[in-house]
Amino acid sequence: MEQDEAVIGCTGELLIGTRGAAGPGEILVRVRGGSETFFAWSQEPLPTGSTVLVIESRGRREVEVIKWDDPLEALGGPAGAV
Repeated sequence: MEQDEAVIGCTGELLIGTRGAAGPGEILVRVRGGSETFFAWSQEPLPTGSTVLVIESRGRREVEVIKWDDPLEALGGPAGAV
């Protein structure tokens, strides 16, 4: 199984929520100068619209994700703002 390492560490939004062990959802990821969709697997169900972090590639079009809360948003401004 060939992995897609370029997507690991990217964040994206779930277009279709994941169902944990019951099945994948779908994620839109900004990668390689554009946007691509992947099947998204997670340990626990995550709802549509969740921001997630890709932690592993399961093959060319499948990834493992976790819920992602941007720590910079807690500062009250857009991410990366000073």
